[in-house]
Amino acid sequence: MPTLHFTREEFDRRVRSACRSMAEQNLDGLVLFRQDSMYYLTGYDTSGYTMFQGMYLGAGGELALLTRTADRIQSRETSTLSDVRIWYDREDASPGDDLRAMLEDYGCRGKRLGVEYHAYGLTGQRAKMVDAALDGFCELVDASDLVRLLRLVKSDAELAYVRRAGALCDRILEVSIEKTVPGASVKAVYGAMLQALCEGGGDPAASRWPIGAGDKALFGRYHTGDETVGDQDQVVFEPGAAYRHYHACTMYNILTGRVRPRHAAMNRACAEALDACQDTLRPGRTIGEVFDVHARTFERAGFGDAALAACGYTMGAMYPPTWMDWPMLWSGNPQVIEPGMVFFLHMILFDREEGLSMAMGETAIVTEGACERVNHVPRELIVN
Repeated sequence: MPTLHFTREEFDRRVRSACRSMAEQNLDGLVLFRQDSMYYLTGYDTSGYTMFQGMYLGAGGELALLTRTADRIQSRETSTLSDVRIWYDREDASPGDDLRAMLEDYGCRGKRLGVEYHAYGLTGQRAKMVDAALDGFCELVDASDLVRLLRLVKSDAELAYVRRAGALCDRILEVSIEKTVPGASVKAVYGAMLQALCEGGGDPAASRWPIGAGDKALFGRYHTGDETVGDQDQVVFEPGAAYRHYHACTMYNILTGRVRPRHAAMNRACAEALDACQDTLRPGRTIGEVFDVHARTFERAGFGDAALAACGYTMGAMYPPTWMDWPMLWSGNPQVIEPGMVFFLHMILFDREEGLSMAMGETAIVTEGACERVNHVPRELIVN
């Protein structure tokens, strides 16, 4: 029996929902390339999407996977799939032709198929190969958002995994506070946080954690190097935890030494903005409205120039290279908020002139009323 992290009934429900969406878009089938879509619909769990693989979902719920020999066993042991096709590594390999042969077996010639073009595994070169192989065989339309939109509202079983990830974020925060002291290696702190994640039963997150000390605290991205926490320092953290690939994320600064008044003011503004945005994260509103609350709060506090053009994104089951899922929270985004959605809201200030950073972020589940925070960042300054 395969190892599945959800019931067969839940996978069947997801497939039926995808088939209804296909019918609404007049699609006869769907060719999937995002690993998170494959995991969502069947449980298939692999990192093999770095090479070419594709999954077919027919309008009647038929499923078939084309992958490599390296995933022959794993695809069967981790999914509901029964039809697994193999393309073979060789100098003149053309897996696009193997994909066409699989689609031919499912009667797709002359049909209208949606393609999940927005996929990290489907590089530009591979997309051209797929288009060439299917040219004249069937009609192709971009259906990159079909499964993504279904994944926005999580089931109770999915939300249980999000809460587990949130609890792991809280443990990671505790470890980082304990370890971030003057003279500590930033990489050693990072390692202790990773150890806490894995010891807690979590999975490595889909993104590398942004972390930086001193002037690197204004990067906002992971970078290589060997920084040491200074006696007077600011260390920014943005760690994420995954449980069964479902993510929660957090963000904060840890200061050492004397607290500068501007740092304290930035922290107050971040706390006010996060609380206000979480209060706005309610059903019926749009995520553009949430961003506007973020922007107005920072403007009133005098930090409009230090704020970013987005303040978060939705989260769920994601694979590398990123845990960021769409939609993102920016001005004017019309996505309506619904119960069961999960958002990471981050309030980030990068003061380029003063060389200061401050950030505060938490993951929350949308409910019928106030949102449910699944992890918790102190609103007061963290100073060691």
